[in-house]
Amino acid sequence: MLKNYPAEGFYDEMVEAAGKVRPHYEKFRRILERHAVDDLNEKHETAQLSFLRQGITFTVYHEEGGTERTMPFDLVPIIINDKEWETVEAGIKQRVTALNYFLEDIYNENRIVEDGIVPKELIQQNQYYYEEQAAGLSLPHKNHIFLAGIDLIRDADGVYRVLEDNLRNPSGLSYVFQNRFVMRKVFPEFFFEHAIRTLEHQMSHSHQALLAHVPENSPNKDNPQAVLLTPGMYNSAYYDHVFLAQQMGIELVEGQDLLVKDDVVYMKTVRGLKRIDIIYRRIDDDFIDPEEFRSDSSLGVKGLMRALRWGNVAVVNSVGNGVADDKAMYAYVPEMIRYYLGEEPLIPNVDTYFLSDPEVRENVLGRLEELVIKNVGASGGYDMLIGPQSTERDREIFKEKIRENPQQYIAQPTIQLSRAPAFQKGRFYPCHVDLRVFAVGSDHIHVLPGGLSRVALKEGSLVVNSSQGGGGKDTWVLKKGEDVHA
Repeated sequence: MLKNYPAEGFYDEMVEAAGKVRPHYEKFRRILERHAVDDLNEKHETAQLSFLRQGITFTVYHEEGGTERTMPFDLVPIIINDKEWETVEAGIKQRVTALNYFLEDIYNENRIVEDGIVPKELIQQNQYYYEEQAAGLSLPHKNHIFLAGIDLIRDADGVYRVLEDNLRNPSGLSYVFQNRFVMRKVFPEFFFEHAIRTLEHQMSHSHQALLAHVPENSPNKDNPQAVLLTPGMYNSAYYDHVFLAQQMGIELVEGQDLLVKDDVVYMKTVRGLKRIDIIYRRIDDDFIDPEEFRSDSSLGVKGLMRALRWGNVAVVNSVGNGVADDKAMYAYVPEMIRYYLGEEPLIPNVDTYFLSDPEVRENVLGRLEELVIKNVGASGGYDMLIGPQSTERDREIFKEKIRENPQQYIAQPTIQLSRAPAFQKGRFYPCHVDLRVFAVGSDHIHVLPGGLSRVALKEGSLVVNSSQGGGGKDTWVLKKGEDVHA
């Protein structure tokens, strides 16, 4: 399978520099090489059809009219040994804990600003900072982050680094489970011979964590009622919403299904109104309540923020989380960890340059071909320049954007993203990958084993987002004591 496979130049998840397979992949390689190429092609097609038949799709908005696509799936998993996972798991818990302290702080005492750790203007000028709406809210467990999606990459030395924090409405959790389901269906033999940490009870754990957010004034503390609030079927992550609601056993609702009466939230049912205690919202802040945010929103629930302030309902993830996962705030997360926890970060950041500084800006503008430029408010791979893959015209466009609105952009070195083999069109070739790790929080933080491994299936591409042509891989965390040489 690895004949003519180029292993040099990047850290490869499966293959060492000398072309030798890493020990924890050796068993996988031996099983895979029992299959002929035609057999692998057939299994690859079976996997794609399985996604299609289950309706596992996402919407690409920049295509004319919006295009529904299935998530491309690659059959070579990302395998993480137990020792590496221990570090990842501890690092994710540490980071999400510090970010939650930060959110609780800036919407209440604001100590981190007063002590000069984070610049006041970086918070005050942040488009996702909703001081008027979110300040002083009394949240169950003081928890702002029910679900976090932390994006990790490995650098040229194989060191995990945090690329991005997603604390508003991180998507992709459903694909973690569906990738595993399809992999088990297509390649059951791998699971007979590997000891892999299971995903089997993870959704019940998420459900329990959700119900732990029952608000202080709820009369239903022993049997709280939760719903998932979706913008509707035209949202790009709608499959994610449907899957999570089904798996957690809660109702999937739209804004028109809910109403606020006497500062209490109710769901309309054929049997009358039913009190709702917890809302897992997948609607952006701007649309959640037309009374306090965008008045033209038909997606949200009028009066929801009033019910939230009175302690009659809990909304997760909390309103105003975006100030903490902003790409400009990202650079200060290591300092947050030191400030709130008194610890050194277990997973380092990628170096980040602020373009609002004139000296830094001029330096960056002079070497755009070496760097990655990101819009601090964008996601999904949009409004981003990858210098080494850009044209002169691309760079000129971004120079204008940066000069016109420098505080809206950051620069980072072009990280040598790790690679892994992908099997497409009858051959194996190296593709760049990253890993979105999901953490669920209530009174404590639980990290799901593995996560969503995203792969840039276009050869040479560094963009792994599904909206930009990326695909997914199953992610295996080996159990402790798994004999990788057997």
